Amino acid sequence: MSVPLQQKLMDISSLTSKLLRKNFGRGPESCYAYANERFLVFYIRGFLSPLESTLLENGNPDNIEISRNIVMKTVLNQLRGIIELEFEQDVECFYHDWNYPQNTGMITVQFEGDINEPVSQNQPISFDPKPLINEVERISILVQKRPEKTEAICISPKIHVVKREGILVQIEKMLIAKGYEHTLLVTKDELEKSYLHRDGRFEEIFRNPVADIFVDWDLSEDRSIICFVLK
Repeated sequence: MSVPLQQKLMDISSLTSKLLRKNFGRGPESCYAYANERFLVFYIRGFLSPLESTLLENGNPDNIEISRNIVMKTVLNQLRGIIELEFEQDVECFYHDWNYPQNTGMITVQFEGDINEPVSQNQPISFDPKPLINEVERISILVQKRPEKTEAICISPKIHVVKREGILVQIEKMLIAKGYEHTLLVTKDELEKSYLHRDGRFEEIFRNPVADIFVDWDLSEDRSIICFVLK
């Protein structure tokens, strides 16, 4: 007998909290999982350690980013096998991003195929992806260039994911080849988020206030995830 999706999401949220606690020395205040189509998204709250809080107060978010990225590689490696077994799909890639001032974060898992179960037993979510795709592409053009491919997926009424492919310009590819990947990521993160928050018309599109916008890149595959969390 198969386990219902909601139970799987609760179990995997609890396990992820435990893995974060084991690897970071403290766990998040809350960790909720949402899933639809090929995506599993964790929304995490209250996850700054005392050391990270001190670094943040002294204006060193880059140092937090470096240490978190190292530890998160271990967490995601441990999570991969469990998630693949639980959802009966291979993981294509992981993304993660953190909003340190708000003490929130996201981990997004993209599977190679759709998760078997539908998002819920209720009525399907009514969502027109086109305005969201158009707005993300408009912002992408301001910052770098139009993505070669953009898709928007409604994970739940509260969580929306936009996946972009083919977003790197030639100079960025050269910087990656010369080993400046971390500097590029930090710069892209600051620049793109500032445009998404300042110039984006997302509250108008969602007809809802936006609580968080997370962005992460897979530079080796030239793709990116933007995750919108609504209030």
